[in-house]
Amino acid sequence: MTTNQKSLLRQWQMLRMVPRAPASISATELHDKLAADFPVAKRTVERDLKELSAVFPIVADEDCKPFRWSWMQHAGFNLPGLTVPEALTLAMVEQHLRHHLPPGAVDALRPHFASAARTLGPAGDAGSRTWLDKVRSVPPQQPLLPPRLDEACQRTVYLALAHDRQLRLHYRKRDAAAPTVYEHVHPLAVVQRGGLVYLVCMFSDFEDVRTIALHRVVQAEALYEPARRKAGFDIDAYIASGQFGVIAGAPILLRARFSRTAGEHLYETPLSADQVLSAGPDGDLRLAATVPNTRALVWWLLGFGDGVVIEEPAALRDEVAGIVRRMAAAYA
Repeated sequence: MTTNQKSLLRQWQMLRMVPRAPASISATELHDKLAADFPVAKRTVERDLKELSAVFPIVADEDCKPFRWSWMQHAGFNLPGLTVPEALTLAMVEQHLRHHLPPGAVDALRPHFASAARTLGPAGDAGSRTWLDKVRSVPPQQPLLPPRLDEACQRTVYLALAHDRQLRLHYRKRDAAAPTVYEHVHPLAVVQRGGLVYLVCMFSDFEDVRTIALHRVVQAEALYEPARRKAGFDIDAYIASGQFGVIAGAPILLRARFSRTAGEHLYETPLSADQVLSAGPDGDLRLAATVPNTRALVWWLLGFGDGVVIEEPAALRDEVAGIVRRMAAAYA
């Protein structure tokens, strides 16, 4: 790399490091940030800033000693680069929210994702560059590898959802030899649960709301007919009803006895808005909470092993007791 190329790259990095007003940065701070990749004198940084201010809308606050530099607050010029916080945000959006965005938004963001990767690359700030290697989101349950999702089908489904259009879907049910064709599907919402993406929809002229796994869609066609909307449908209420925990019946009042070790987290993460958690005479915890009656609730309770005893409802207590007996017999 020639001297001129190094100078150009250094000045480019400086322009990216100068914040927009009212934030500001001094030449000393810029010099310290550049030191790892551009070992130049502070006087060189000061000279660069003066030269750049003649071309770009960056200004020095001469009332401060040393001078502090910033992009003019309402400058109409946007440097094609990202700040480190912006780059970190976009990198995490790409990692965690891709399935929550419509295809057009993902397409529009691709150049920004690439710019974020460059900002966090070898020429970026070393501490920020490693941030993504230091932060993780851990699922509370056993993590599973997500199934393969057909990107073309996902794009078609998302576009139909965004524009309220009907779909024609070829859907392969588990263990089915051939896919089932749904001629008229009315998309209502998309929900991601762990590594799985679900389409919430209605079929043909039926009014009941159904949920299908998007990874089982093997062919999708967006139709020109407008999709029907479900009167009063609210995706948050639909989720809160327990649909994604596999509904087994009407909501129940759960009464259970937890060991302190097993149940103490419920003080900080309640099971429901009406939860009552109190200490028992033996040091255990007594729980009362209204919850959706789902298969997920059964699996959650079984996960505590002997750390929980269900008292009510009797049907749930009997179901779990039966599972425990069969488990004991299987391990005998």
